[in-house]
Amino acid sequence: MTTTGPTESLLATPAGQFYTDPAIFALEQSRIFEARWFCAVRSDDLAGPGAFRTVQVGRESVLIARGRGGELNAFLNVCRHRGAQLCTEESGQVKRSFQCPYHAWTYALDGKLIAAPNLTSMPDVDRTEYGLNRLHLREWLGYAWVCLADEPPSFEDTVIADVGERLGDAGEIDAYDIASLSLGARINYDVKANWKQVIESFMECYHCATIHPELTEVLPEFADGFAAQYYVGHGAEFGSDVEGFTVDGSAGLDRLPGIGEHQDRRYYAITVKPQVFINLVPDHVILHRMFPVAPDRTLIECDWLYLPEVVESGRDLSHSVELFDRVNRQDFEACERCQLSMDSRAYARGGVFVPSEHHIAAFHEWVQEQIAES
Repeated sequence: MTTTGPTESLLATPAGQFYTDPAIFALEQSRIFEARWFCAVRSDDLAGPGAFRTVQVGRESVLIARGRGGELNAFLNVCRHRGAQLCTEESGQVKRSFQCPYHAWTYALDGKLIAAPNLTSMPDVDRTEYGLNRLHLREWLGYAWVCLADEPPSFEDTVIADVGERLGDAGEIDAYDIASLSLGARINYDVKANWKQVIESFMECYHCATIHPELTEVLPEFADGFAAQYYVGHGAEFGSDVEGFTVDGSAGLDRLPGIGEHQDRRYYAITVKPQVFINLVPDHVILHRMFPVAPDRTLIECDWLYLPEVVESGRDLSHSVELFDRVNRQDFEACERCQLSMDSRAYARGGVFVPSEHHIAAFHEWVQEQIAES
């Protein structure tokens, strides 16, 4: 196994203002969330033509809709007439089009302007040119990823590369066939903390022995303070007396058929920058999507995914879901506790990363590179 960073000396954390300053958060919105691939919605949530969902990506409201041919389209959620927000609902279903409630400009599911009061008397309004602003969209792992940049970065060199950097080979994730899994549970969290606090807590395990008793019972090596993400290609092994990735270590559900022996009875954690966590275990996958909405507030949607036949059977998923729900709540409480002190004079110059947290320092270097003046 190889680590993702040095293990010898302490490094300084960012100063407290990096978690509270609106100007820094605005730079992160424009140069990270609005410039890179952003995992927006689960594709299956948009079941048929006309199904839509709106999500916040950086400073923009984004509308994602299923087209008449079954394809997904993404647009800025802004009417081209006077800039009114087109859809104010978080999700819903339309028959054939979206109509702005202000002046009734109407757009097809593919974003083209199709109607407006007195449109025939306005020959200068080109229906294509004044259609909704289309965004780049790519489906992967059963989710729709969008990018607001005019020229998006390579999906392979960013999103998929992050998976490869963690697992040693991006192809390792194929064994879980995530796109074919079904949603067994979804929990939404409203975390009163900066998004970087959440990333930090997810990536390291120096805190695991302190606040995650259920997790360290299932994954005993986490009690030593070295998280799975500290090692390239490493999956934390279940305890010898643990049967499954459940809150009490009892047996889990049906094993995913594609995983290999080297992946069985192991937990893998992946951070896909800037806002996705993927957790892999033998019988299910847990995927977090973060939506940073303020310097001190992050909305998180967490999905538990299982084999379709497991979900359809109505089997009890509670022991499986409860383990990581507890981990989430324990982490988020800790993040909120830190956030309260970021403006303290005691943290004005920041703190320190211990050796087992050096990969967190690498994440912060990445953030600072992204928001630096080009």
